[in-house]
Amino acid sequence: MDAKPSVLFVCIHNAGRSQMAAAYLQHLSAGQIEVRSAGSMPADRVNPAAVEAMREEGIDMAVETPKILTIEAVQASDVVITMGCGDTCPVFPGKRYEDWKLDDPAGQGIEAVRPIRDEIRARIETLIGELLPQH
Repeated sequence: MDAKPSVLFVCIHNAGRSQMAAAYLQHLSAGQIEVRSAGSMPADRVNPAAVEAMREEGIDMAVETPKILTIEAVQASDVVITMGCGDTCPVFPGKRYEDWKLDDPAGQGIEAVRPIRDEIRARIETLIGELLPQH
């Protein structure tokens, strides 16, 4: 049996965009894809507006905590998706890289976070279609 594809989502604080993307991928792929998320400078906690926006989708991120980006996490992932971390994300040959241009939900209210969440969901659905063609 082939190993599951693996995806790493990276943003600076690992508190909003990358957490929402990881939660969606875990949820929508029904565990068929290995999911990681990290930040180059992790925040103390996940953005409460992001947690609330995902709760509206039936996904609980309240227990998640921001994690520091490690070289090992990048090496262990087939796909690395960055979200506004600029030059702080390490690059390794042979990996598939994407940079998703998304507004930063930091300091935003739920009304501003919802469209970011919805765009992330659309991108995640496309990604699942690419990684799990039989899905």
